[in-house]
Amino acid sequence: MIFLFWISGLFIAYTYIGYPLWLFLRSRGKTSRMSPPSAAAACRELPLASIVIAAHNEAGNLPRKLKNLAELDYPAERYEIIVVSDGSTDATDEWMGARANDRLRFFALPRHAGKAVALNRAMEAAKGRIVVFTDARQLLHRDAVRNLVSDFDDPDVGCVSGELMLGDPNRDNGGAGVGLYWKLEKKIREWESASGSVVGATGALYAVRKELLVPLPAGTVLDDVYLPIHVVRQGKRVLFEPRARVYDDLAKPGREFQRKTRTLTGNYQLLRLAPWLLTKGTPMRFRFLSHKLFRLWVPFALVALLVASVFLTGAFYRAALIAQLVFYAVGVLALLPRKFGFLSRVADLSSAFVLMNSAAAVALFWFLTNKKEVWAHAPASPPALKHAGDIPVELRERTASGHR
Repeated sequence: MIFLFWISGLFIAYTYIGYPLWLFLRSRGKTSRMSPPSAAAACRELPLASIVIAAHNEAGNLPRKLKNLAELDYPAERYEIIVVSDGSTDATDEWMGARANDRLRFFALPRHAGKAVALNRAMEAAKGRIVVFTDARQLLHRDAVRNLVSDFDDPDVGCVSGELMLGDPNRDNGGAGVGLYWKLEKKIREWESASGSVVGATGALYAVRKELLVPLPAGTVLDDVYLPIHVVRQGKRVLFEPRARVYDDLAKPGREFQRKTRTLTGNYQLLRLAPWLLTKGTPMRFRFLSHKLFRLWVPFALVALLVASVFLTGAFYRAALIAQLVFYAVGVLALLPRKFGFLSRVADLSSAFVLMNSAAAVALFWFLTNKKEVWAHAPASPPALKHAGDIPVELRERTASGHR
């Protein structure tokens, strides 16, 4: 039991403290992103960018999203938007088909085949040298695409990830509502970027050089990890760009649990889709293990640590048992509407920690039982907009060749 206690405790400590500390030390004195573009760089013509969206029943989100993209601080003639409807059964196809043109291109898949298939169609159609991936729900900061693209001035950079902000997109309040876990995750990505490459990207916003893209296997859950790891495999870097911000609302606990479980299931799936990740000599092997896989095994280490603490005697092990029980118990306070200062912050941390590790345990079950979930569709935030005026005129001007 002593061995079980210490091996479990050290494994948990390495995953949440040791690996981030190693990254921090590796990244000291380095920069995680390129400096703001110089005056000379700003005068150069920006590369053509293809912004792609895979959509399934997104009639409620697409009007707002396309309006957001039309307002980007990026020359209108230097980017196109490609929307692929993955067998949508709402008004998505009709609404998009009536507005498609040379800059707003639309493709409709006849059957619901999953996000990976829709993205493959978009990547095939993309004309841009840089392909920008984003989702229908989240809103981009005006300069997000410009900041993403600026990092590609470095020929060694093959993929750039944006930063997800949980808050109001109309205010610069990116830190609002972000828990300790998400703050730690962002720091890990910054340190990974500064010391080499990030393991994966932010699914809501990332960009890849088109020549480095590979087809996604049907049913791929984490395109935002599968594509970046292939970028690294081809000898290029994956950066995290905190200046490229994309905004989303806070999810309710139940939905956050489902989203997190799906994401963690995708990490298991990567072992089947890209088994070379664990082979000797793979550049990302150590980081993939430390950042992705070890977190999947932490819940089982937590159970082992608790069980070992129950059976071990002595003041130290008794204190360890009490500390674990108190930490888990205090999480219940997060459910109460009343706040208790510092204690409530600890309760929020406990609740988030339990939710995340419970999702990791369920993810293993989902993977082993081959749970089919080809699309995680979010309810529309705004009501569907009805008229052509919902889209700015520069995206509404029709051409004869624009539709499909």
